[in-house]
Amino acid sequence: MQILEEKGVDFEEIHYLKNPLSLEQLKELSKNLNLAPGEFVRKGDIKKLDLNIDLTNDKDVFQHMVKHPKIIERPIILNGDKAVIGRPPDRVLELF
Repeated sequence: MQILEEKGVDFEEIHYLKNPLSLEQLKELSKNLNLAPGEFVRKGDIKKLDLNIDLTNDKDVFQHMVKHPKIIERPIILNGDKAVIGRPPDRVLELF
């Protein structure tokens, strides 16, 4: 991510579209973001994929995230036990 590179911050990029996250990893990410899973899904992609998800039901959302990682917001930046959604890009600096 360009903003981190410009600040000289070391980071690891996880391509969860290529290597989907497990249910346990998603639950941990939810905790790191301090968001319910329904709060970090891409609603436009849910519509494009014609998925029927109850966004108030964490179990249902997590199951769909595992099967369809494309619906997970991106980028998500993790630093220790805290994470943010990197849009707008300046939000990333909150972690560092």
